[in-house]
Parts: sequence; C-alpha cells; structure tokens
Amino acid sequence: MSGLGFRPAARDDLVAIVALLVDDELGATREDPSDLAPYRAAFDAIESNPMHELIVATRDGAVVGCCHLTILHNLSRRGATRALLESVRVAASMRGQRVGEQMVRHAIERGRARGAVMLQLTSDKRREGAIRFYERLGFVPSHQGMKLPL
Repeated sequence: MSGLGFRPAARDDLVAIVALLVDDELGATREDPSDLAPYRAAFDAIESNPMHELIVATRDGAVVGCCHLTILHNLSRRGATRALLESVRVAASMRGQRVGEQMVRHAIERGRARGAVMLQLTSDKRREGAIRFYERLGFVPSHQGMKLPL
C-alpha cells in the first residue's frame, strides 16, 4: 500500500487514536472521546515505560491504525521474553486494504527486534472477524484467555 508507514505514537496523535478506539462495536460502549484526560495520563505512562510501544500506522501523514506492543520478561521458557499485542485498530475507511496485516507484521518485527520469542494477544470472543484475521496471520488459539475486572 502506497504511503503507509509506522512510527511511535506522539501525544498529538491521541485524538486520532481515541477515535479509532471508539470506531468499534465494543469500543463505542466503553470509550469516551469527550474527556481526553484519562487517555493523556495513560499515554504518559506508556511513553515513560521503555517496555511499551504505542505504534501508529499512517498513510499520507494521517493516522489510520494503532496498536500497543508490550515487552514482557518472563522466567518460564528459560527466561524467554514475550511480546503482548493489544488495542489493534484500523480506521473503518482503511479496512480490507491490509493495513492491519502490515501493522501486525510490523509489531511482530518490533517484538522480534527486542528479543521476544513469542507474540501473544487476546481478542474478545465476539470479534469473530478479528479472530479469523489473526488466525490467517498464523496465530493459533493454543491457550484459554481469562479476564477479571478489578
């Protein structure tokens, strides 16, 4: 895809990133773009931690996708490093154009470059299309994920 690039997110990208989070059947019920204060606080925490990478996909300078990569050091698997991928979103106008695929492949390479031997993610079971997307990219549902609201 011509003009598609990836870079670390900047604080100035927050409005566009939050718009991507809202432009989603599940995100629309839990995100609030009218108050950016909690997103700014989260962005500052992410940016200050070298184990986190908030990545944006851009096309011709506009943010068209985002994802959050976290590097996790672990004792299991002989001290292996893992990467965790979350909050993968692509603008509705760009879906079906392989933006998500290229962004996930970029995140995989970033994880690999940081020493990760595995990249893991979770996806809400209601996101059947997302699950098919990840399986097409080679992810396998090898574990049962669980969540506990705190």
